[in-house]
Amino acid sequence: MKYLVIGAGGTGGSIGAFMTVADKDITVIARGKHLEAIQNNGLRMETTSKGNYTVYPVKACEMKHYNEQPDVIFVCVKGYSLEDTIPFIKRVAHKNTVVIPVLNIYGTGGRMQKLLPDLLVTDGCIYIAAEIKEPGTILQKGDIFRIVYGERNKPEGQPVLYGIASDLKDSGITSVVSDDIGRDALQKFAYVSPMAACGAYYDIDAGAAQQKGKVRETFVALMREIEALAQALGIHFDVDIVETNLYILDTLEPTASTSMQRDLQQGKNSEMDGLIFEVVRLGREYGVKMPTYEMIAEKFGFKV
Repeated sequence: MKYLVIGAGGTGGSIGAFMTVADKDITVIARGKHLEAIQNNGLRMETTSKGNYTVYPVKACEMKHYNEQPDVIFVCVKGYSLEDTIPFIKRVAHKNTVVIPVLNIYGTGGRMQKLLPDLLVTDGCIYIAAEIKEPGTILQKGDIFRIVYGERNKPEGQPVLYGIASDLKDSGITSVVSDDIGRDALQKFAYVSPMAACGAYYDIDAGAAQQKGKVRETFVALMREIEALAQALGIHFDVDIVETNLYILDTLEPTASTSMQRDLQQGKNSEMDGLIFEVVRLGREYGVKMPTYEMIAEKFGFKV
């Protein structure tokens, strides 16, 4: 199958690099100095599990220069850039193209499906701690690399989804075709949202949350509030999300941080609305108390 990755940051760049090494037909959409470095020198990967290496060549271009028809599109942009991808996807997709968004924001697939009614748009999420270290270089902080995706309200997805899973496995990426992607995507959100909230509120890296104390207690409190929201939504996790997510946290390098936190530090646009403010709004809509989320949202200007 022919693959396309929209966004070549820590998430999309890692997918592109791993699948290129496995000789899959994959192109990444990038821009600016990062794109220039990839085109000239390949994509350098600095990882804990595979060491440091450079993948060359990597097929990479801007949206306007991509003229193929992919069978699978991984959407790996920030939530605030999502709408910019829709006209591009409509231009390049064929009728059987599968779109797999792996954004941090919960419910992205459902929102994209309304904008792309003629395509199969799954929901999805990714477990990875990675970022652009410098143009042309992706830094992974931890061994975990897992993509979970599936069709909404369908316990068994179409056969093509399992073919994608096989290609990801060949590439060294753990993949799960979910039998309940609403549950599994919210479970991932129950990690990334509390971690982003803690990181931004206390201005800390993962190391501070790995130690006993106020930061870790806040992280747990936020997860419990997501758990209460899930129950109100009729979603029941099949794992203890606190235990599961603390394990994920504790496997990261202490210097790991969230993309939202890094964007705030650099004065960039961030996913604050979708990762924090939206949780408060959902809590109010479903009658779930969110005292810890409200405390953090208020600090960043949300009117509680």
